[in-house]
Amino acid sequence: MLNRLSHPGFLQVEMAGETQTVLLNHNATIICKVQGYHHLDITIMGITWFWKHRVSATEVKLFEFFGDHQMTVRPGASVSPWRLKRGDASLQLPGVQLWEAGEYRCEVVITPHKAVGTVRLEVVAYPVSSLFPEQAMVKENEEQLISCMASGFYPTNITVTWKKWTPKNPQYVEFSEGVFTNRTTKNEDGMFNVTSFLMLKPSLEDNMTIYQCVVWHESLPTSQRLNFSLTMIESEKSPCTLKYIFLCAGIIFVIILILSIFWKQVLRQTNALFSILKAYSRNTQIDTRETEEL
Repeated sequence: MLNRLSHPGFLQVEMAGETQTVLLNHNATIICKVQGYHHLDITIMGITWFWKHRVSATEVKLFEFFGDHQMTVRPGASVSPWRLKRGDASLQLPGVQLWEAGEYRCEVVITPHKAVGTVRLEVVAYPVSSLFPEQAMVKENEEQLISCMASGFYPTNITVTWKKWTPKNPQYVEFSEGVFTNRTTKNEDGMFNVTSFLMLKPSLEDNMTIYQCVVWHESLPTSQRLNFSLTMIESEKSPCTLKYIFLCAGIIFVIILILSIFWKQVLRQTNALFSILKAYSRNTQIDTRETEEL
């Protein structure tokens, strides 16, 4: 919405609200339009643009145009003469940088009248987000760490949340269990980074679950969403199960058979020994009787 600023006389200018926002390294058009004139004689008018840093009280002249005189302090700054004839005194700034945020003042003079308008320019940089890994095959109860990194954004305020989708509940639901987000760090170039971690210890029921990292920043028209797909695999079984079960059963059978044969042999030898001892005992008794009779 344009703000219309009126001053004594008939001259008015409109600015693009109180604040304009531009992406880092993009071209900016700072709106300033003269109202009430369908055609302007630019040879008898003047345009001056000033800039003041948000932490400074000193204004700096960026651009000046009076008749056949033009001065450009900020490289690339310009006001289109063709558009100015139609009342558009907007300032063009190519490749805006972070330090150029602040208050911009448009001053229009059509002798003997003057109008002034101000607007605050915010420079933002959108995050570049990445997820690692994007998919994984995980064993039951095995820990899996997922990292979601957002880098190169400005200003510092950012929100990172986690959601998940399951076949049983086919809609994304926000959660915080197992989530840890580092503090935002600042780079030498003034940009910011942040990393959020998700620690999983899934069960077989979590198979085919999709985890989603959601990044929101004021520079984005919509939030960034990055997905991680989880595939569960069964843990390795002991040798006596699954493909080894028949082998183990065979081994056990052989062991039982050997023990059975061995036990039978022991019983036979024991019985034979018992028979010998019994026969010997009988012979001894007979010999004893015969000796007594003699």
